[in-house]
Amino acid sequence: MGVNITSIKTSSNGAWQGDNPLDYAFPLLIVQTTLIIILSRFLAFLLKPLRQPKVIAEIVGGILLGPSALGRNHEYLNRIFPSWSTPILESVASIGLLFFLFLVGLELDVSSIRRSGRRAFFIALAGISLPFVSGIGVAFVLRKTVDGADQVGYGQFLVFMGCALSITAFPVLARILAELKLLTTRVGEIAMAAAAFNDVAAWILLALAVALAGNGDGTGEKSPIICIWVLLSGTAFVVFMLMVISPAMKCVGRRCSSENGVVDEAYICLTLAGTLVSGFMTDLIGIHSIFGAFVFGLTIPKGGDFADRLTERIEDFVSGLLLPLYFASSGLKTDVTKIKGGKAWGLLVMVISTACAGKIVGTFAVAIMLMFPARESLTLGVLMNTKGLVELIVLNIGKEKKVLNDEIFAIMVLMALFTTFITTPTVMAIYKPARRMSAPTHRKLRDLSASAGFSDDSRDELRILACAHGPGNAPALISLVESIRSTKKSSTLKLFIMHLVELTERSSSIIMVQRVRKNGLPFFNRFRRGQWYDRVAGAFQAYRQLGRVSVRPTTAISPLSTMHDDICHVAEEKRVAMIILPFHKQWTVSGVDDEEVVDNVGHGWREVNQRVLKHGPCSVAVLVDRGFGSGGAYKTPEPNTNLITQKVCIVFFGGPDDREALELGGRMAEHPAVKVTVVRFVENKEGVEKAGLMLQPSPTKSIEELDETAVAEFKSRWDGMAEYTEKVANDIVEGVLAIGCRGEYDLIVVGKGRFPSKMVAELAERQAEHPELGPIGDILASPGRGVVSSVLVIQQHDVVHAEEVPVSEVVHNQYEKFAGPGDLESSSTSTSTVTEISKHVV
Repeated sequence: MGVNITSIKTSSNGAWQGDNPLDYAFPLLIVQTTLIIILSRFLAFLLKPLRQPKVIAEIVGGILLGPSALGRNHEYLNRIFPSWSTPILESVASIGLLFFLFLVGLELDVSSIRRSGRRAFFIALAGISLPFVSGIGVAFVLRKTVDGADQVGYGQFLVFMGCALSITAFPVLARILAELKLLTTRVGEIAMAAAAFNDVAAWILLALAVALAGNGDGTGEKSPIICIWVLLSGTAFVVFMLMVISPAMKCVGRRCSSENGVVDEAYICLTLAGTLVSGFMTDLIGIHSIFGAFVFGLTIPKGGDFADRLTERIEDFVSGLLLPLYFASSGLKTDVTKIKGGKAWGLLVMVISTACAGKIVGTFAVAIMLMFPARESLTLGVLMNTKGLVELIVLNIGKEKKVLNDEIFAIMVLMALFTTFITTPTVMAIYKPARRMSAPTHRKLRDLSASAGFSDDSRDELRILACAHGPGNAPALISLVESIRSTKKSSTLKLFIMHLVELTERSSSIIMVQRVRKNGLPFFNRFRRGQWYDRVAGAFQAYRQLGRVSVRPTTAISPLSTMHDDICHVAEEKRVAMIILPFHKQWTVSGVDDEEVVDNVGHGWREVNQRVLKHGPCSVAVLVDRGFGSGGAYKTPEPNTNLITQKVCIVFFGGPDDREALELGGRMAEHPAVKVTVVRFVENKEGVEKAGLMLQPSPTKSIEELDETAVAEFKSRWDGMAEYTEKVANDIVEGVLAIGCRGEYDLIVVGKGRFPSKMVAELAERQAEHPELGPIGDILASPGRGVVSSVLVIQQHDVVHAEEVPVSEVVHNQYEKFAGPGDLESSSTSTSTVTEISKHVV
């Protein structure tokens, strides 16, 4: 039964008054939206191990909710998705699409397309022309085979089919490249540049197709003069936007820069209104409204605070809520049951094969002619075959204009799904970028020191990879690196700064990659990224001017689950001796009652640190920052001055990690502005024996012998430059906390504590809150203990020490239960049941 949409009311009077909310527009829209979001998110979760883009889950969710699956139950379909609700759902979804296309234009940097070079242009040209010609061939076959297809005018049908087969989905491709860690490889850069060319060409073709599409009745009976007027008006609109509106928006961008204060909300509102007006103008011309929003997005200046604020205001709401409605509505309109019989399924196979062959063969041939290796050329072809967002927009417009009937629409949607679905697994199967074999390198500081010897004339280069979550880590990192920098002319320090950026589902993550490639220095922030970038860049740029420090910025944009791969790869490739990681918690003191405030960046970052500690190819240090360097301690002291600006304490118990901490302390002692104090805790043998504790022996030379050698070398080399004291370890926890709570030291350096001394064995039963820091580091990093000094926990790299060695505690009552009398007499310190401290340590 038909429904007069004008009789549909917006909201009900409630169930208590006998109204069914599903008979009213707004409550039904809420139910539809909730159902779509829940199902699409669930499918995205299921497809995540396959690294599939979110658009796949959203389209599949719509197909499942529509007439192909659940919609076969007519009672469900007429109740949840009645025909009268379709215009309402699509209108709301179209608002999301309008602003999404504005964001696509905002993210697309036309100047970067011009800089991409001839190779990307020719690859894009081949990736468009051959599939377009193939699409025309497919269109002829479909017109002869599918019932009702020949009722559509030749011109618009050919253009729509050619456009549908030749498109590469730029946003989806960027997401796939980021997931596969190919964005900054040669293949990734060429694919992104070619996809950007393709994107611009796709919108031009789409505008042409819409102009030729007739009056929306599929007949195409429109005067050629009208088509020409539509195209000329569209061209005039683009010229006006780029020549008049673009300079005006650049002026707005300058007024809203960080130098001129905060971004005025009036400009944000006017820009959002401008998006709607631009969409209306292109719709008035006779081209789809999304074209106007896309062109208006191109006029926004890239890379400033204004663009960042616009993105953060629009992105989450549009991409998280409204856009899934649009793609789900595409699925709702896809009726797979229309593909009946072997002939129809054969047509589907033909369309998929033609689409894949046209893209892959065209791109492969041109890439080979441009001297790309065969494997890279094939990978480029598969990547350029990515469909998705733009493809569905074209198909929906074609169905809306009645150029595509239900059967052809279903075939084309399944083709887009299939080609996008196979992209990631195919690329993973055929292409893995070769990683350059690194030369033999110093994996720990002691190796570097041993190769340099004790002569002041020997030349050594220390390479450090310092990671940062954001600009809040910059002062502490600069202060730490400056304290390590040797003042000897023969010594140089090469610092690699890696900004760790989490790759989220937000499309703005891809903007980060583009700016990183263009500007070199990465940045991290979801809010006010421009301001954060300036602060980070300014801090390290100023520090680089200080002297013999080479600062090389780099970036890692990855999901947190694979971030450690990027860190370890860069450490291997750059041959660094130490990785410095920021702890996932950062302490600050508030002005009210000196209350300690903890800033926690999240458990995911803690797991990143744990994985780097486990797989790191060199020594790894974790910096627990309590305001280290915030007072400007990293500034280079004036020549010939004895002013001490930093006080560092090295806590030494013994073991390889403590020896690495001692080596670092020796380097710090060279700096005239750093006062180093070594506090060595010596064994209280009586207390250890009473505790019934034992250590598994080291697989190499005895720990005690190596410790004594390291201490002797330190005292010999840095006599007069560093203080050395010894303390008897009656109570380790109290002794360590006393050092941290006094506030005498800016930084306390400790070893992680693998192969620990017998003193540390007393902590075997203590439950660690942060086991990745080791027993001593955990004591100093735990909140609520009054520790005010920053802490640096060091793990020495050594293949022999890759496996943690446990501290064992003898449990006498368990031993007596199982041991014979002879065993009890022979030894009172044997072990049967042990408690391992290392089982908590990654």
